[in-house]
Amino acid sequence: MMNTKKFHRAFGVYGICVKEDKLLVINKIGGPYTNRFDLPGGSLEEGESLVSAMKREFLEETGLSIDIKQNIGTCDFVLPWVWKEFNHVHHITVFYEVENMDNILSKPILFEGQDSLGAQWIRKEEVSVKNASPLVLKAFEWLSNKKLDINVQHYEEWTVNT
Repeated sequence: MMNTKKFHRAFGVYGICVKEDKLLVINKIGGPYTNRFDLPGGSLEEGESLVSAMKREFLEETGLSIDIKQNIGTCDFVLPWVWKEFNHVHHITVFYEVENMDNILSKPILFEGQDSLGAQWIRKEEVSVKNASPLVLKAFEWLSNKKLDINVQHYEEWTVNT
């Protein structure tokens, strides 16, 4: 019998925030990026704009108020992930360059749907495909050359860290 791929399409906005050569990441506690570094961000609520969602998600996951400097672009990632009736996720992401408005990181309030255990600043040398989401890897790539590859990235050997 043929194994058919069934895709869950996820769409979200994510912020790239840098301080002293370190990228701000969250410690993810849900979804295909569980127990990995991920970028602050996420899905839009009903009727919410991209910019409003970016500011809300950043505040919820890091405690920081941000200023959005620019829309960097859109990328998509495909990886295996078993969830409900799906066995793959097609994650479509809109990246923004954002700036911290001089706030201090705070531990996120836990509520249904909260998938951040908190935020921290990390260097490029600290991340790999084993401990970071594709979004974090893409963010460091963008930080080094200011370009986003528009081709979908496939991660066929993806493992969810449970």
